[in-house]
Amino acid sequence: MDVRRLRYFMVVADELHFGRAAERLHISQPPLSHQIRQLEAELGVELFHRTTRRVRLTPAGEELRTRLDGLLDALDDAVTDLHEVRAGRAGKLTVGFVSSASYSVMPLAVRRFRQELPGVELVLSPLTSGEQFDQLHDGTLDLGVVRGGDASMDLPLHDLHTEQLVACLPSDHRLASYAEVTPEELAGEPMISFPPREMPGFVAQLQLIFGGPLPFPKVTHRVVHQETALGFVAGGLGFTVLPESVSRFKPDAVQVVPISSRPTTTMMVAAPPEGSPSHAAGAAFQEYLRIAAHEALSGRAPESPERSGKPSA
Repeated sequence: MDVRRLRYFMVVADELHFGRAAERLHISQPPLSHQIRQLEAELGVELFHRTTRRVRLTPAGEELRTRLDGLLDALDDAVTDLHEVRAGRAGKLTVGFVSSASYSVMPLAVRRFRQELPGVELVLSPLTSGEQFDQLHDGTLDLGVVRGGDASMDLPLHDLHTEQLVACLPSDHRLASYAEVTPEELAGEPMISFPPREMPGFVAQLQLIFGGPLPFPKVTHRVVHQETALGFVAGGLGFTVLPESVSRFKPDAVQVVPISSRPTTTMMVAAPPEGSPSHAAGAAFQEYLRIAAHEALSGRAPESPERSGKPSA
């Protein structure tokens, strides 16, 4: 059904005069009369009683006017809302994030996003990198904040921040007082590590640290949250390797020691293979993440290299 004809009908129903209705619509009277006849033919009912002296609504016309009252305004509002969604000022954006992002880039980015785009519903999901990669592929997530990725994932990746990986040791451990530790010294110690399926990029980075002829440390526990890993270390269950920024909230029973090979890890934004369905809002959130990475972590002007598949170094 032609919405324009319905709008024409409502104006004629208001004026009950084709000449005045035509003036309001900025068209001539014959085309207006033709459009109303077309609408009546489409509906199979007569909407107006017409005489040479007056125009009045038929019972069917009264019913249609009642049904349309407010409906066309609601349609206009819906179209306006759709334009707001396309512009990134309304709609819904679902963002996943790894635990290390929750104390670094996410708070600043979320606060700025909600200040600047209050009309967008922002849904936050704490997930491992592997879970985010799966949900980005199946369309559950619009964006992900992850650590690590490779070309096989077929996802656009954007670097946010690179920092050193450090050894986290029980404070009473013999290596805890060292200025730095070597991979060889760590290789003989029990390790708190992470599941490869859920955290593929980060685990791959750990394997690089102990690459070559070195034996990989004996993994005694696998956990998915850095807070859990630190708790196990504080309890004397082994050491772990985490981003240097964990020193901001580590327990007193944990000592952070640099690793001599200076390995690094990169936090990245991951998007769906075909791009975010909330593209404008997603682009805005990525920008706020970059600003947050600059303000909270990097201490220098942010860059915006787009990449697809280059592993973190």
